[in-house]
Amino acid sequence: MKVLIACELSGTVRDAFIHKGHDAWSCDLEPTESPGPHFQRDVLEVIADGWDLMIAHPPCTYLTSSGLHWNKRRPERAIKTEEALAFVQAFFDADVDKIVIENPVGCISTRIRKPDQIIQPYHFGHSESKGTCLWLKNVPKLVHTDVLSKPECGYWDNQTPSGQNKLGPSPDRAKKRSYTYVGIANAMADQWG
Repeated sequence: MKVLIACELSGTVRDAFIHKGHDAWSCDLEPTESPGPHFQRDVLEVIADGWDLMIAHPPCTYLTSSGLHWNKRRPERAIKTEEALAFVQAFFDADVDKIVIENPVGCISTRIRKPDQIIQPYHFGHSESKGTCLWLKNVPKLVHTDVLSKPECGYWDNQTPSGQNKLGPSPDRAKKRSYTYVGIANAMADQWG
């Protein structure tokens, strides 16, 4: 298949599909962190290039529930949320047979439509928690491949005892939190490829 991984700079999902023999390309405004087929440009410039499958990871900064409370206090953020929703809608509207849109719990669910599935890294062999919504078109739900039990201490490796993310504020925090876990990428390539 010809596969577009939209808004991915890590190359993780792209490389999982390449490993399975697909013609997979990542696309992001930033350069790829892993050498391989990559468009460094606006994904909307390549979205109509005859893809069989598109997996889109739109930036969640203005979409995720954890940040939406700021929109009432900072009107400029509310404008960014509307722009982000329009960008997501472009993925839903793309002329691609198979589409997956990935994002945390947020306003896509209330403003566009509810997700088809919510997955966790611990469903795919990683000892972390990160609820991830999947909106699916012409692909099945991901089957969990390696479900881990909750640790005896009560929290996952990426959480503090209060359940918050351990990764503190930093200039590259958003980028670090956006990476797809290898177990999830491999399940996507195995099951959708």
